[in-house]
Amino acid sequence: MSIIVRSLPDQAYEIVREHILLGTMAPGTAVQQAAVASQLGISKIPLREALGRLEQDGLVTSFPNRGYVVNTLTAEEATEVFALRLKLEPGATADGARRATPADHEHARAELLALEREQGTAGTGHVTHNRAFHMALIRPAGGITSQLMERLHILSERYVRVHLEPQGRDDRARDEHRALFDAWMAGDAAVVETLTARHIQGTLEDLQRELAG
Repeated sequence: MSIIVRSLPDQAYEIVREHILLGTMAPGTAVQQAAVASQLGISKIPLREALGRLEQDGLVTSFPNRGYVVNTLTAEEATEVFALRLKLEPGATADGARRATPADHEHARAELLALEREQGTAGTGHVTHNRAFHMALIRPAGGITSQLMERLHILSERYVRVHLEPQGRDDRARDEHRALFDAWMAGDAAVVETLTARHIQGTLEDLQRELAG
């Protein structure tokens, strides 16, 4: 079995991303690059590369003379991101159900099981596995579709974590994912499209209530 050795920028990206998703790097605060580089035991060069990737992910923004600042969570951004998912993802997931191969089925099953193992645990694994599960359902639809949808899922990850914090949300998400997976495995594109739309719409409505204040 080969061992994957991650580069310093990759390691920095994962660590800083986790801090942002967990809120230990608070929204609206500047990233103290010297302090973070020292904590990670790296120079500022790989950290800046990591921060550039995080800016592409919508997690930080760079400002002249200020460096990088952690982006805030807003109802407006949540609405824009999830409304776009609502327009595109139901059809993309339905297309994935129509085109999925047996290998795609096994991959999706593995991602669902990995997600279910992570739900309810500390850390950010459930957020990462949530994206991986949804992308497993979408990828058979095609490469360009997958690229567009993965970008939207990356942008929505902080909001997914916020959405799952209230008691009982994990159970609801697990039930919705299971129902969606079963329909997708059966190739029932019409039901897949309906369930995907309902899943995203419910998340959007919850987030709008939570972030309204």
